[in-house]
Amino acid sequence: MLSEVYYLVRSKSDGRYLTARPNADASGYLLLFRENFDALSYLNTHAAEVANRFAIESIPGTQLGSLLKRWGFTGVGIVTDPLLPKVEFLQHS
Repeated sequence: MLSEVYYLVRSKSDGRYLTARPNADASGYLLLFRENFDALSYLNTHAAEVANRFAIESIPGTQLGSLLKRWGFTGVGIVTDPLLPKVEFLQHS
């Protein structure tokens, strides 16, 4: 996981990352995509009318831990199928 590159979706207006929040009180899970085109497919399928308000960023796996700590995320959600969507959640320890 650390040697891979992941893709994140980030708001152009306020800089926040796209997250999954199963509990409204928690900070949520940072959504990660394995490919740039998966992130674009996710946006175009589930938020086509606002997709132009988001940017796709890449991040090496080695920097994920510091990003999770800085933003206070509970963990990551790796999107394995952007069309359904199917997400694997991993909690950060």
